[in-house]
Amino acid sequence: MEINTFLEKLQSYQSPLVFNPWREYDTSCDIGAEAPVIRSANLRRYLELRQNAHYLFIAEALGYQGGHFSGIAITSERIILGNHPDVEQKSVLGEWDYRRTSDAQSPLLNNTQKLKGFNEPTDTVVWNALNRHGLTSFDVILWNIFPFHPYKEGKLLTNRTPTTSELDVGIEYAKMLLELRPGMRIVAIGQKAQATLTRYGVDCMAVPHPSMGGANRFKAAVAELLGGGE
Repeated sequence: MEINTFLEKLQSYQSPLVFNPWREYDTSCDIGAEAPVIRSANLRRYLELRQNAHYLFIAEALGYQGGHFSGIAITSERIILGNHPDVEQKSVLGEWDYRRTSDAQSPLLNNTQKLKGFNEPTDTVVWNALNRHGLTSFDVILWNIFPFHPYKEGKLLTNRTPTTSELDVGIEYAKMLLELRPGMRIVAIGQKAQATLTRYGVDCMAVPHPSMGGANRFKAAVAELLGGGE
């Protein structure tokens, strides 16, 4: 499978209470119709730079503070804009025309989001842990079992646990990604991701999810997985 084919399949998906960042834009918080075009270009570039990736770290679903606006799983807009002090911008997309897709004039954004873009703490922990242990960012693909953003009714800037039927759809995209980059070691982030992948017959290792006070356990597990120490 080619990257463009994979991207086209992602762009074709639509469903109630699900935001597809590579297809849709929201007039209340996106910069405009160019937003999904920018996010699609980001994902294409992300995958192009990782043609020899050895690891696939996979969480459950896209979040509104992460891939919703960046177009890249487990990667916040603040990271790709170079506004995060702990993650180097070029480690995401190399030399690139980094652009925001959230509307800095939207009343739905707080002052920091308007200035620097959206930020997801979990994304920062994941990027830092991988980089700290000598795993170059281009050797890792970050993904979600359900690659789109499920949200609560009437509240786009919220996160919702994907339904079983949504996971049924999402796992097919994960399998497409494995066809695109075969041979990667799959690492589930959190018990939900591990249980879901196992239920669908996808062999994986697992590390604790960084949220809810689990950052240190996540870092230690990544260190052990990569054969190093803290």
